[in-house]
Amino acid sequence: MRAASVSKGGMAVVLGMAVVLGVAVVLGVAVVLGTAVVLGPPVVLAGNGRSPRYRPAVTSSRDDRVLAISLWASAGFAVLALVWGALTGSRLIVFDGLYSFASVGLTLLAVLALRTARRGPDERYPWGREAWEPLAVVLKAAAMAGLCVYALVGAVLELLAGPTGIAVRAALVYGVVSTLGGVVVTALLRRMSARGSDLARAEAAEWAGDTLLSVGVLVGFGVAWALEATGRAAAAAYVDPVMVVLASAAFLPVPVRLILRSGREILTMAPPAEVLDRIRAEVRAVEDAYGFAESFVRAGKVGGRLDLEVDFVVDARSTARTVEDLDGVRAELYRRLRDLDPPPAMSVGFTADRGWVS
Repeated sequence: MRAASVSKGGMAVVLGMAVVLGVAVVLGVAVVLGTAVVLGPPVVLAGNGRSPRYRPAVTSSRDDRVLAISLWASAGFAVLALVWGALTGSRLIVFDGLYSFASVGLTLLAVLALRTARRGPDERYPWGREAWEPLAVVLKAAAMAGLCVYALVGAVLELLAGPTGIAVRAALVYGVVSTLGGVVVTALLRRMSARGSDLARAEAAEWAGDTLLSVGVLVGFGVAWALEATGRAAAAAYVDPVMVVLASAAFLPVPVRLILRSGREILTMAPPAEVLDRIRAEVRAVEDAYGFAESFVRAGKVGGRLDLEVDFVVDARSTARTVEDLDGVRAELYRRLRDLDPPPAMSVGFTADRGWVS
């Protein structure tokens, strides 16, 4: 019986390592292909890009570096966590590895969305392809939320069935390594993505959540080690699934916020309140300067593009009367708003009948 037990245990280890090896191969191919796409030749944007109305959103090469760093770091952490989790028997470490493994595929999705958005408008996409960016963020966040829910349910079921022990000291070492690595990568990506695209900032937010999970791993294994050291091994066995529950529940708000924010952009809803307030203030200033009777503002943010439609109602008191004067109004308004991030894709209209624009 003992020989059979050892044989089964050895077979389980062999199968586990085979799975990890397969994952490593897939990750290697994905990372190489993803890096080639991220750092490949720039996409030529459609159109001349000179008109403020059809201004394409150009993403800097800093976004490329953010995604490339995230891709390589996620692959490294995935292999590390899956190997360590298989050797220690920790569900929490395996969850960390699965999260990183999913991050690789989702980062590739972000890369493809970013490259697609850079192509600008054409006959098929007359308003540009920026909607791909928030769509990719929603898909990434939904996948992360689903993984958290899956881990949460699995951990609860393990608690109900009675947890098994893990190699606490080895798991504690992993907690230290993953936490330090996560802090370094998160700080680097946050600094690099501060003025980058929404996708780059979502990537940094995803790493912040992963680092939070690593902190949970470290704290949990520290508690388990303390319990074992004081002769409470039975209680220590509960730490791993309990920390999975806590870490999953703590991280869930991050993808939920990303889904809500990017969902607003997919639906072409208004930009953040501070951006809209700034636009309205500048439009009112131009309205007063040229003596227009009234103005109407409609704005929506989609990925790296801020759509803005402004309509002025002209009456006898208005000082802008000729086409040249009205073009001057457009230029003045764009000058006031061009420092917005992103600068607006702007359409400015004029009418003597407010019924056309109200």
